Amino acid sequence: MAATAALALVPALGGCSSDGPKDGASPGATASPDSGASATASATASDGSGTPSATTATLSPGPSQSPTGPAPNPSASASASVPAPSGSEPDTGATLLAVTRSGGIAGKTSTLVIKGDGSFLRLDSKAVTVDRDKLSPAALAKLRTALRNADFPHLPRISMPDRPVIDAFTYAFRHDGYEVAAAQTTVPEPLQDVLAALPAFEPR
Repeated sequence: MAATAALALVPALGGCSSDGPKDGASPGATASPDSGASATASATASDGSGTPSATTATLSPGPSQSPTGPAPNPSASASASVPAPSGSEPDTGATLLAVTRSGGIAGKTSTLVIKGDGSFLRLDSKAVTVDRDKLSPAALAKLRTALRNADFPHLPRISMPDRPVIDAFTYAFRHDGYEVAAAQTTVPEPLQDVLAALPAFEPR
């Protein structure tokens, strides 16, 4: 029963046209039936002064014919349009840690919700914000170190004494997708360092 209650303390945090030759196309153009070969057409046109000029056009109906100019590099354009994700920086807007403390002589419940940038909220038993504050860079670094050393994936989910201790606090931790609950007298040693790095549960 005590373990269930402790865990419950964590707040809900196109194709070619068949219409015939187009205007300006040479009627004398010939194409090889081989779809992979180029066809050369010669036509006589006037340059406007009455002097005929010879023009030569190269047709490339075959799919194997390479287009004129350098081929596009799809991999280069794709890498330019889609930036590579960066997972090295922490999400400073996400919740780093939430800890709920309940019990004690007054039987009060208080919660700390600490963000990745060090800003935090103090909540009451109804999850209403009491106040806001922010950890100093040194305090945030100390907390992050304690959280890494605590190794949440390998902590016991519940640490409770065989017999309840009157007026003792109970803590519920939520970090990195893990939830851990412990009584004040049975807090695992790694979590004691986490508690020591926390700001006060009550406003000063």
